[in-house]
Amino acid sequence: MKTQEVISADGSRIHVEVYGDDGAPAVVLAHGWTCSTEFWNAQIRDLGGSHRVIVYDQRGHGSSPAAGPGGYSTDALADDLEAVLKATLAPGERAVLGGHSMGGMTMMAASRRPGFREHAAAVLLCSTGSSQLVEESLVLPMRAGRLRTRLTRAVLGARAPLGPVTPLSKRILRYGTMGPASAPAKVAECARIVHACPRASRVAWSKVLAELELDTGVRELTVPTAVIAGTADRLTPIVHARRIAEALPQSLGLVELVGMGHMTPVEAPEVVSSRLRELVDAYVRVDIEEEAV
Repeated sequence: MKTQEVISADGSRIHVEVYGDDGAPAVVLAHGWTCSTEFWNAQIRDLGGSHRVIVYDQRGHGSSPAAGPGGYSTDALADDLEAVLKATLAPGERAVLGGHSMGGMTMMAASRRPGFREHAAAVLLCSTGSSQLVEESLVLPMRAGRLRTRLTRAVLGARAPLGPVTPLSKRILRYGTMGPASAPAKVAECARIVHACPRASRVAWSKVLAELELDTGVRELTVPTAVIAGTADRLTPIVHARRIAEALPQSLGLVELVGMGHMTPVEAPEVVSSRLRELVDAYVRVDIEEEAV
């Protein structure tokens, strides 16, 4: 593994990790809200031997410091991704880009950016949405309406510290973010990652997600794009994935994982890794072969 620090447009420092050989086809992965590069551990293991896997901590997560005032926005997500692509890929080099949850929203936010269009060969969106996240969340078992929306906003934006990982906190996390049959080890892994997210960053990003409006970004995502989502996802219910798959200009279809929750790269790592590998074979290796000719 190689690590480097990338400077984003507003001066924010972004922690980046690169796995695999320099000349291998590249996959760039962006994690979701309250996660970190560790969220992609299974994909790094699965792909790192034959691909160059590039992962980074979203600002305020993992080893990327918190942003200054006004530093949390969908524009900041796009800025950071562009900075990572510029720093880790050669001019004109194309890669498969994968995003989970807020990482998928990062792809939508950056879809019109020159740096994104220069480097994105194909995209994989995992368990994500483009708008109405709070309104359509199923975290609270209540009838849809203003009360549920107001309470959901309060829960997701709560300032209370998550505290240590306990049996109770793992049960709560599994209920809210994972499928009911998730293995205890996978629940524990996700709990450890989520609980490590700094409270201030968690709250700051929750406000951005509550007001998210990236439907236009989906329609501007003009590269071949595949979607994966769990049917038991309470945070971004399957309706989001279906809507995105229908709106994409070059949709490669939606894979619905029955019984899986929101944390699909951890809950179904083999499915996510396999789809990334397929996209590389179809859209990146073809480019390499054409250049060689």
